[in-house]
Amino acid sequence: MSVDGESVEPGWEVDPDDEWGVAVIATVGRQLKLRREAVGMRAAEFGEAVGYGEDLVYKIEGGKRIPRQEYLDRADEVLRAGGLIAATWEDVKKVRYPKKVRELGKLEAMAVEIGVYECNIIAGLLQTPEHARAVIGAAQPPYSLDDVERMVAARLARQSVFERDPAPSIHFVLEEAPLRRRVGGTMEWQRQLERLLEVGRLNNVTLQVMPTNTDPHPGLDGRIELLKFPDGTAAARADGLFNGRPTSDPKQLRVLELQYGTIRAQALPPRESLTFIEQLLGET
Repeated sequence: MSVDGESVEPGWEVDPDDEWGVAVIATVGRQLKLRREAVGMRAAEFGEAVGYGEDLVYKIEGGKRIPRQEYLDRADEVLRAGGLIAATWEDVKKVRYPKKVRELGKLEAMAVEIGVYECNIIAGLLQTPEHARAVIGAAQPPYSLDDVERMVAARLARQSVFERDPAPSIHFVLEEAPLRRRVGGTMEWQRQLERLLEVGRLNNVTLQVMPTNTDPHPGLDGRIELLKFPDGTAAARADGLFNGRPTSDPKQLRVLELQYGTIRAQALPPRESLTFIEQLLGET
């Protein structure tokens, strides 16, 4: 790994608006600095020992950059901390992703039912790493390579929802057009379709495709996500309603549930949807 290139440094920039994240990373940075100074190592010497540049050492110690796990593990070895520095990863990993993504992932991790409609892309919970990297990397103005990797990692981390036990009931409705877009090239596009078939065949997952050649429906304004929790409460958001903000207001939830129910009714049934995806794969 290069010690000079910013895009491959083992960490991410701290979001200044994320108060909890700022506090955690500042505390970890302080601990690293105190331990380094306690053993009499200069920043340059320490950086050489862990395999990274002096500038990065100062950034992490100053709470300006979020270290990755391998950095903390290596620092623990070099400073002979007996696992105390490596253990800070338990706190760091909770704030390593952007605040909005953490909040969404937390809600999805608690939900017993998840319903998602996507009109312009394949839902993030269904994306392969390569597909996610290509989609996020296509943004304008472009993100730095480091930020792209951070967002890809955050998106993939949310997919742990499929590993929960007991498993939540998850439903997706995807538009046909994004399924046909060969994001990342033909081979990556094929892998993405194969991933859809894999997830769509899970017992707790229902996947439907909305054909392009169909009547207008309530999802034309954008994405909708509905989450229902064990205590009977719910939360939802839609790009085209309530300024796109999350809501738990019963009246607003009824509107979103009505819209989502209408979308599901117009989409292809689950079995036909999987057959449709299999036919797309066969067109290559």
